[in-house]
Amino acid sequence: MVGRLLGSTGDSTRHRTARQDNISIAQPFSGRLFDVNPVTGFVPSQPLARLTAVFRLWEDALEDAKRVLKLGEDKGEEAKAKLGGGELWRQQLRSWPLLDVEQLGDKRDVLRRAHYVLTCLLHFYVHSLPPSPTKEPIIIPKPLAMPLLHVSKKIGMPPILTFADIVLWNWELVNPEEPVALDNMRFLTLFSQTDAEKNFYALSIAAELKGAEMLEIFERFMNLSSLLDLSVISTIARDLERLVTIINDVSNILQGARASIDPHVFYWAVRPWWNGSGPANPWVFEGAPPGTSYDLGGASAGQSSVMHALDIFLDVDHALKQARQPSPSSENRRADTRFMEKMRRYMPAEHRTYLAALSNRSLRQIVERTPALRGPYNAAVDALKRFRDGHIRIGTLYIISQARSTPPASMGGLEAFPQREELSKGTGGNPVATLLKAGRDATQRTILRD
Repeated sequence: MVGRLLGSTGDSTRHRTARQDNISIAQPFSGRLFDVNPVTGFVPSQPLARLTAVFRLWEDALEDAKRVLKLGEDKGEEAKAKLGGGELWRQQLRSWPLLDVEQLGDKRDVLRRAHYVLTCLLHFYVHSLPPSPTKEPIIIPKPLAMPLLHVSKKIGMPPILTFADIVLWNWELVNPEEPVALDNMRFLTLFSQTDAEKNFYALSIAAELKGAEMLEIFERFMNLSSLLDLSVISTIARDLERLVTIINDVSNILQGARASIDPHVFYWAVRPWWNGSGPANPWVFEGAPPGTSYDLGGASAGQSSVMHALDIFLDVDHALKQARQPSPSSENRRADTRFMEKMRRYMPAEHRTYLAALSNRSLRQIVERTPALRGPYNAAVDALKRFRDGHIRIGTLYIISQARSTPPASMGGLEAFPQREELSKGTGGNPVATLLKAGRDATQRTILRD
């Protein structure tokens, strides 16, 4: 969860759209309505099964990609030895038949697996291409472009690699007889084939599974029948105290990156694979209707639904729509205040709907009228603020400091990555420090003051 280690918010829901604070909601709020598991949260309770029949073509190509492809900017000896195999892989992809994606059917998990496979193929294809010295579009071949656009439309996600693809759906069980747990998961696609990438996915899954414990608290709050009952107030206070502990645990998981993820390898060998389309060489989907635009920012930990849910529950105002103190700094205002909103567009549609439904009841409004809750609420906000303090330190170590470094000798050193300015930015082209500090300061302003 480091910057790039790091939805549409108008999704319809089954709940009332007005925020409520003293009446029961239209029907019981349950994460299951939104594909949120009570134990694993936004992580599926079972791995997505491999595609079968004619779609094995895609699965087999993905397995081959892991073996024969390296980053196009990689000038190391291993990359040079794989140039021929990489070009053959891309030529074969360009010559594929155009498969009838209607044969995939309408089952959500099948379509999610197709999205995962196709977006991994997309990023393998684009980022293994030799860098272009000129500003010209990168054409995504029709046999890949058209199925990906179709599948993405059916599940309401952009045709690009997302956090859901590389973290939530990128694993299988070591022992299928045992439940989902970090030590029982094996990650499937490692673009870089490095421990740094594998450990990033492990860290992200650990944070997601720990964060799932928050969702029980959120669900209990949403289903409170009366917020005037003293016993209910006590329940909220206890849950806020528990929330502090969970946030602290997630913070500790994030800081564990230092021990398991090499910053230099992560920055140069891992992170570039997740990048999306850029202005220098925009991606064009062959066969797409002319003038059609897509969200193509690429995968980011900013797309983690569990952290968005926490922000909504505590009412953190990243968009600077509320008059809170202290006033946003000039640097805060330079940051993209719509960043979090944009990140939701990369989430699974059901998870976006969950977040919209969660916003229907305001904890903060209750706390403002209930002195006994102010301390527990502020403690939870302060825990989230400390988490973001730590995120700034991690972002500095893994992105800002590494942007001034030289690529590893194994990748060709100074010969690699001639266009380095693109790698010094965070998700969406924002300077990492500005973006992370804006998030931390918005959290600080959430504290209720006397």
